[in-house]
Amino acid sequence: MNAIMQPWPWYVSGPLISLVLFLLLWVGKNFGMSSNLRTLCTICGADKTSDFFKFDWKAQRWNLVVVLGAIIGGFIASTFLTDTAVVHINPETVKDLKELGFSSAGNAYLPTELYSLDALTDIKSVLILAIGGLLVGFGTRYAGGCTSGHAISGLSNLQLPSLIAVIGFFIGGLIMIHLLFPLIF
Repeated sequence: MNAIMQPWPWYVSGPLISLVLFLLLWVGKNFGMSSNLRTLCTICGADKTSDFFKFDWKAQRWNLVVVLGAIIGGFIASTFLTDTAVVHINPETVKDLKELGFSSAGNAYLPTELYSLDALTDIKSVLILAIGGLLVGFGTRYAGGCTSGHAISGLSNLQLPSLIAVIGFFIGGLIMIHLLFPLIF
């Protein structure tokens, strides 16, 4: 159990990801989580209102199983394989976050200042979550996929658009954390 409950080193998890991607390439499939939203929208009837959703969603059923596995795996890991809710974060980062008003830094995986039910009564928290969700949704559609699809599957297929997208993700993350984050909080 101790081996399962500890973070896996890169030399174990990296080859396992490579093996999964090799198997996906071998059977002609591409991995990505955001494509499941398109599939779910099509299942719910969005293909009647937009041509974007007109495709054979049944060919993507296997990817819905990936989402289901991620949900079930996340539940099992958080419920049965986590011995503490304390997150191991660099003490300097915890100090910086506390200075920005995140008193829960290092004590929970999600900051309660943004993700608790009390946060829904704070207009700033609601605006941050709504605007952030819209930007992530727009960015995912504009980039033609999400971070997992581009960084894992796209790069393993040696796709130049995925390399450009991943570079953009990193630049966007650096701009967010160093320039915008201090302005927002």
